[in-house]
Amino acid sequence: MNLKGENMTQQEKLELIIKTLDSKRGEDIQAIKVTDLTILADYFVIVNGTSNTHTRTLADEVEFQLTQKGEEPLRREADTGNTWIVLDYGDIIIHVFYKEARNFYKLESLWADGEQLDISGLLVKENE
Repeated sequence: MNLKGENMTQQEKLELIIKTLDSKRGEDIQAIKVTDLTILADYFVIVNGTSNTHTRTLADEVEFQLTQKGEEPLRREADTGNTWIVLDYGDIIIHVFYKEARNFYKLESLWADGEQLDISGLLVKENE
């Protein structure tokens, strides 16, 4: 267990974020390494929810899980309808969208030059 004041590694944070989003049934989770493209962050994590409530739940759960490990967001911003919520942890920025908003903003296209991470090993396999 990580005590407050003992920072998680970037990799530990990334894994916790992805596993948390997956556990709450976040859709189409993408992790993109953008270190060489911007000074904003090293990684963007992009996910969408199936409703405004689901979108808010995804963001709240990530924030809760990281806070439990002593990691507080530098900033949290959301539009009034919870169609897009941003959690900024400095080195990792999480974009939680409602599906239609994600399709509209197409962040993955904007950051297409980033390195798409293979996160399949972190996701729970569903029987579909």
